Amino acid sequence: MKNLQLKKNLQKLFVTFFTFSLFAFHQASAQGKLVTVKSAKNFEATVDGIKKGVADAGMMVLAEINHGKILSMTGLNINAESIFIGNPNVGKEAFSENMAVGLAIPLRLNVYEEKGTAYINYFTPSSELGNFKGDKVKMIGQELDKKIAMLTGMFSK
Repeated sequence: MKNLQLKKNLQKLFVTFFTFSLFAFHQASAQGKLVTVKSAKNFEATVDGIKKGVADAGMMVLAEINHGKILSMTGLNINAESIFIGNPNVGKEAFSENMAVGLAIPLRLNVYEEKGTAYINYFTPSSELGNFKGDKVKMIGQELDKKIAMLTGMFSK
């Protein structure tokens, strides 16, 4: 009985989370420039490579969401993961100028597999941070564009 209630609660939590994610994606997609990179590596190697490459770009993995694992509760079996990356010192600069930047940072990379091919997608940091006031925030977005393009470019075919 407790397991059934726990399962129902998890499903409700998932639906709430998924609905919020769709809303956030819709809001971001209306404002940000979406970039999709076709990876030359498989899904696992792409995810692992990004995690390793983040440090070389002067950043760190701050959080991960394994969409495949979450969606498996619904019976959908996919490979998809979001990786949130950033640098606390850069975050300090951005937040010091405009506290609202928390909507755009840390940066989010989404890796997914479709028909055996791995893809990386993200919204350009400059388009995301360009929505906020502050010259420093805009400059940070432009610098992050270069870092993310370099990081994801290592995987492109």
